Amino acid sequence: MSKKVLITGGAGFLGSHLCELMLSEGHEVICLDNFYTGSKDNILHLINNPKFEILRHDVTFPLYIEVDEIYNMACPASPVQYQKDPVQTVKTSVHGAINLLGLAKRTGAKILQASTSEVYGDPDITPQPESYWGNVNPIGNRSCYDEGKRCAETLFMAYHTQHQTRVKIARIFNTYGPRMKIDDGRVVSNLIVQALKNQPLTLYGDGSQTRSFCFVDDLITGLRSLMNNTPDDFCGPVNLGNSHEISIMTLAKIIIELTNSKSDIVFKNLPSDDPKQRCPDITLARNMFDFNPTTDIITGIENTIRYFEPLLKSAKNDS
Repeated sequence: MSKKVLITGGAGFLGSHLCELMLSEGHEVICLDNFYTGSKDNILHLINNPKFEILRHDVTFPLYIEVDEIYNMACPASPVQYQKDPVQTVKTSVHGAINLLGLAKRTGAKILQASTSEVYGDPDITPQPESYWGNVNPIGNRSCYDEGKRCAETLFMAYHTQHQTRVKIARIFNTYGPRMKIDDGRVVSNLIVQALKNQPLTLYGDGSQTRSFCFVDDLITGLRSLMNNTPDDFCGPVNLGNSHEISIMTLAKIIIELTNSKSDIVFKNLPSDDPKQRCPDITLARNMFDFNPTTDIITGIENTIRYFEPLLKSAKNDS
């Protein structure tokens, strides 16, 4: 059955992939974005689809449309992006949640919140289960994002409890793949761009800190499954990510090898509040909707390199 689906942040990295998936299933898609970090290039190939609509709008302002489902993907997601305007980052998470939950309440739409592994802060335990309350600095450099997302989760659960709004909360762990921005400051894109340019690969700390990297296709499939393959009384939160944990040093060596780069590795001081470990316990997602990422790190990085290579060549020719 075709649905009218609103995807906020729909021109962003994750949002654009979600737009594609929803259109491929025959749904009508309203892609909402204020293009603060989203890019029209990510959705140009969708414009001629009669079921696709672009709406320039900021979620911090109310929205009055009719929809069946809402995926709230709107918010800068990399430290470089969200620390540029921390006040607006908090507003996007909190005011955005209030406005979209109000829309869901009025229309009866089911709504999914793209939360984050950052709600766990610098965790004391690994892997992180949903029951872990986190170790977050509420006034640090990252708090505008971390605490904004934590408050959004509170709002989603409050609307479910008080108004019986049908909500889903996904805690998204490190995700990578095509359509990441060249300059977004995330570790995968940073290292790939540096490697392709044969520049030194910058690692913070000694490179021993660990992450788990989920390829974008696996993550998007997980979001769809959470929304559609779980009962209405299951709200989450639920972790979505790849449970295979590797060090940043190992990631750097993989990228150097796959790009045939001549780059060296250099080290800089670790930023404040940067988590030393980040790995999801995805037991709940496996049990609830058979979530099981299948893209290995080598395949995923190869696909991402193939995306960045022509972008860098084009940028070089334009300069």
